[in-house]
Amino acid sequence: MLDPRFVILASIIDLFGTAAYALDTLRGRTQPNRVSWLLWTVIPFITFAAQLSEHVGWSALFTLVVAVGPGAVLIASFLDRKAYWKITQFDIVCGLLSVLAIILWLITQTGLIAILLSLAADFLAGIPTLVKSYREPHTESSSAYFAGIFSSGLTLLTIHTWNFATYSFPVYILIFCLVLFTLVQFPRFRPSHQPKVSS
Repeated sequence: MLDPRFVILASIIDLFGTAAYALDTLRGRTQPNRVSWLLWTVIPFITFAAQLSEHVGWSALFTLVVAVGPGAVLIASFLDRKAYWKITQFDIVCGLLSVLAIILWLITQTGLIAILLSLAADFLAGIPTLVKSYREPHTESSSAYFAGIFSSGLTLLTIHTWNFATYSFPVYILIFCLVLFTLVQFPRFRPSHQPKVSS
């Protein structure tokens, strides 16, 4: 296993990836879903607080950075009018379910349960972006997701004490970013839904 301080390098990589996404947003090349990115700013802060209560250590730094980057993307989406993505009822439902998971965390006040609910909330918040990446991959940028894959993988290599509190968030980020990166970077691998031509 790597020295736990390699989490600092992982965090820097993640910040660079998200900064590139934010820059693409400012240039009008990317249209982030504001429901996802708003909640992706809030939820990791909750996970970070829960990890601190469980004395997770260095890997909690990665969680904190995962909260800061989306905040920059969210701000960038309001600075460029071309970066607007229309919010649908589906987005709102996912957002409300995510908020419900956050409220349940506030009720439980238990570290491990909070982490589990935070992961559920983060996933629900990400569903609108997941759907958008599938349907409209040209409105997304893969930079943040590629950095997320690399930085979360590096973070996992620094873990010496394996338990749910230490590995759950980086494992989740690794899998989710891998799916998003694949959808955005390789849209040709998606199933075709073109109507059949009758003979």
